Amino acid sequence: MTQFRFALPAALALSLSLPAAAAPVEARASYVLTLGGINIAAMNVDLTDNGQDYTLELAANVAGLGAVVASGTATASARGSSAGKDLVARAFALQTRANGETFDVEVSFAGRNVSTFKVEPPILDNYDRVPIERSHLGGAGDFLSAFVLKGAALDRSLCQRQAGIFTGVERFNITMAYAREEQANSPRTGYQGPVVLCTLDYQPVSGHFTSSEITNYLADSGRIVIWYAPLGETGYFIPYRVLVGTNMGDLSMVLTGMKY
Repeated sequence: MTQFRFALPAALALSLSLPAAAAPVEARASYVLTLGGINIAAMNVDLTDNGQDYTLELAANVAGLGAVVASGTATASARGSSAGKDLVARAFALQTRANGETFDVEVSFAGRNVSTFKVEPPILDNYDRVPIERSHLGGAGDFLSAFVLKGAALDRSLCQRQAGIFTGVERFNITMAYAREEQANSPRTGYQGPVVLCTLDYQPVSGHFTSSEITNYLADSGRIVIWYAPLGETGYFIPYRVLVGTNMGDLSMVLTGMKY
C-alpha cells in the first residue's frame, strides 16, 4: 500500500511555446482514473499562465480499491516560468490524506536543480531503499509540469522529450518517443479530434525501494503510453489518455472534460 501510494502520483499523473506577449490562459482538464477497469479516482487539473509564469493545481478524490489503493484525497501544485519552450518549475507541493493520515511534500527548484525539499512524515531509509544522492538533485523538475507540454503543432515533435523528475520521495528519468497519430472519437471523453501517441520509458534513479514490485514492473515494462491532445489554440498540449500496464491491471487516466 505505501509503495503504491508513492508510485501512483508518478504514474498519474502519470501531465508549449508561448511568446512573451501571448494571451493569458485559464483552463481546466478533468480526468477519471481506473485500475483494472474499476474507477478509483476523479481528478481536476487547473492551469493558469500569464505568458511569463504558470500555475498548475491538481485535486483528486480517490475512491480506493480494497487493500490496493486507500480512499482519500490528493492535491498537488506546481508553479514556475512559462517564458521558454518548456515549463520550468520553481516550487512543487503534494498532499495526500488517507486512513486518517496526512502525507506532505514540498520541493523548491532553482533553474532545473532541486534547492530544498521536505517530506512529512519522513520516509524511513530501509535497507532496500536506494539513497538519494546530491548528484541526483540536478537536472530535475516536478512530475506535474513534466506532462503538460508546449509546442508549435500536434505532431511527432511533442514526443521527442527527456526529463528528470524529482517527487520529493523519488528521482527518476523519463524518455518519450513518437509512436503514431490517431483520432479520438469516443463521445464519452472530453475531446474528439486528432491526438498524438507517445511511448514512455521509465528509469528509476533513487528514492525507490528495490523490493517494490510496482517500481520494478514499470522499469521493465514497455506498456506506458500517453495520447496528447491540443488545449485549443493556447499552444499547450495535455494528456488525453494515459495507459500504464501494472501487475494489478491497467492503470488508465482518461480526459472527461476540458475548458479553456
